[in-house]
Amino acid sequence: MFADILIDSLRTAILITGMVVAMMLMIESINIKSEGRCFSSLGRSSFGQIVLSALLGSIPGCMGGFASVSLYSHGMISFGALVAMMIATSGDESFVMLGMFPGTALKITAALFVIAVAAGWVVDRIAARKGLAGTVSCGEMAIHEQDEKHEHKGRHLSWKRAVMFLGLAVYAAALAFGMLEHEDAAEAAVQVQSGLLDEGWMNIMFACLSVVMLVVIIFASDHFVDEHLWHHIICTHLPKVFAWTFGILLLLAVGNAYLDIESWVSSNIPLMIVLAALIGIIPESGPHLIFVTMFATGAVPVSVLMASCISQDGHAALPLFAESKKAFIWAKAINFILAAAVGFAIYGLSIID
Repeated sequence: MFADILIDSLRTAILITGMVVAMMLMIESINIKSEGRCFSSLGRSSFGQIVLSALLGSIPGCMGGFASVSLYSHGMISFGALVAMMIATSGDESFVMLGMFPGTALKITAALFVIAVAAGWVVDRIAARKGLAGTVSCGEMAIHEQDEKHEHKGRHLSWKRAVMFLGLAVYAAALAFGMLEHEDAAEAAVQVQSGLLDEGWMNIMFACLSVVMLVVIIFASDHFVDEHLWHHIICTHLPKVFAWTFGILLLLAVGNAYLDIESWVSSNIPLMIVLAALIGIIPESGPHLIFVTMFATGAVPVSVLMASCISQDGHAALPLFAESKKAFIWAKAINFILAAAVGFAIYGLSIID
């Protein structure tokens, strides 16, 4: 029995990690190839800044969040806009949600965007009294100048390029031939959606995306392959995403088989909402995956997942902590309060229903 659980968890972890990495590679490519222009246009009004920052936060991963923090550090967006980004973003967990329950993930992203814009507008009304204007200066945009210098330099078949190409090719083939489709024993790990976003269609879409990224890997410059794809995505993100995903899937599967974790959690939803909001304070992608996975298995309701998504922002807050600890503390405090409030509001409504 444990062998089946182990194999199913490993298969699902590979499926999800591959999806996450494919999306990360795509967004990294778009951002670098556009030399950051996709993040550079700002609305002239404070409300326009809030909307734009919330849109940046809605982009899966931490790239949009990093852009907003950099803009705030340069005094180009308001504190309310920064808070809006931190509410809208779910860091690397957004990739995992899109891989595990795409239909629901899109609805959650839309809800987070609306909440983020409203909260950002309210915060901007009171931010001036707290002295939270963006006045810090840094040089985080310099990376685009480096990329432009290296763009037309040579392309060589390095071992890093070969490893990424072969790995992505094998993953695309596994998706295309259904080798990673989960069996009945693993249905708790990945919910099967109906319609355009069901598992079959998602596998085809990610197989096609993987093929596109194979072309990018072939023709990209050595600098782009080495620094952005290999060091940033493969070395930094891939191991953590796989380790956390596999570990949590295995833990939940074993727990449900032997300890009946779901029954305990389902009777302690208010505590789980508070825990989700508290753990969200950690400026790190990884710990929050437990709430994503528990929601996918049906162990916790959407109220817990929403509290986690609002409170946490992946790695996006790390550079903010380095630039302005005061802004970091205020933004995290606002996120925690709003996360708990929204979580309990949704939970209350579900009880009434």
